[in-house]
Amino acid sequence: MGDGVTFDRAELARRAGDIGAAGGVRAVVLDDGAERGIRVLEFRTGGGLAFDVLVDRAMDLGTAEFRGNGFGWRSATGFRHPGLHEYADEGGLSMLRSFSGLLLTAGLDHTLFTAEVDASQYRYPHRAAVWNGLHGRVANIPARLHGYGERWIDDERCVLWAEGEVRQAAIFGEHLRLTRRIEADLGGTEIRLIDTVRNAGFDPTPHMYLYHVNVGWPFLDEGARYELPLERTLWQSDSVAEQGASNVEMPAPQKGFVEQVYEHELKPDATGKVRPRLVNERLGVFFELEYDSAQFPAFFQWLHLREGAYAVGFEPSTHHVQGEPAAREDGSMTFLEPGEERRYETTFRVGEL
Repeated sequence: MGDGVTFDRAELARRAGDIGAAGGVRAVVLDDGAERGIRVLEFRTGGGLAFDVLVDRAMDLGTAEFRGNGFGWRSATGFRHPGLHEYADEGGLSMLRSFSGLLLTAGLDHTLFTAEVDASQYRYPHRAAVWNGLHGRVANIPARLHGYGERWIDDERCVLWAEGEVRQAAIFGEHLRLTRRIEADLGGTEIRLIDTVRNAGFDPTPHMYLYHVNVGWPFLDEGARYELPLERTLWQSDSVAEQGASNVEMPAPQKGFVEQVYEHELKPDATGKVRPRLVNERLGVFFELEYDSAQFPAFFQWLHLREGAYAVGFEPSTHHVQGEPAAREDGSMTFLEPGEERRYETTFRVGEL
């Protein structure tokens, strides 16, 4: 396990009466402060990787560590219970009061900035348009847990897993369902995310999807390097020119830093995969995100290097940074027909240099 030795099912059984001696998945409920009541699945692979799945937060990924060093961003908000969330609060920016962890999922029908858009396809005269807040609704919807545990494959390889369904639905509105499966190998150092989004309703329904993957200290620190298979930069926020902070060599936390956001065109390999990463040579570790460029044709880099909220983001997206109104105007907006679905397969990988 942690020493690089692997065991098959029989050999592991000889050494321990419970697989929990090597790793596994444990269900707990958080019980204090704004997090109280959130169901969590704690994954330990035995290969140095440990992470939490927030069942009541769309099965997003919260705390994440590799050999004692954290890489899942921890903000001051903590993992706030979704019952405290008010979607339309603060002009649609209420997500910022529950923004923490390795993964925040954006969607299912809207991502990026706030927007009011046409909803005439739902044929309800009193709701001709729908208003959407920053990054949509899904991240604050609890999942219906299908199951979790450990599964041996041919008695040679053990897979830790969890699966659930998140339902985003309204009368005279969208009916989208996200089925999420999370896997990690016993003894392994990667998290596999398999998502399927299906239009379970009977009207053509908008679909936008984005992963806000957030890496924090100590993986992120002064001198850490953000590596990209960069073809070209398509867009950048005004703060890039105003501040001039490098998006490759990371500085220490900055006083009053204004977030810097980029949209990059990245070069996929021969299989269509893209692998941006953060490298920390002082710790001798890396974090890597692997995704399919056909599933996520856009990619944003987020630098939030302010004191007290120090993070960098990896954001594969189905749509460009201008958001939903621009996508509807230029014809690139995705509408799922009744019964239609989209599948997304992504890997989060950590390791030693």
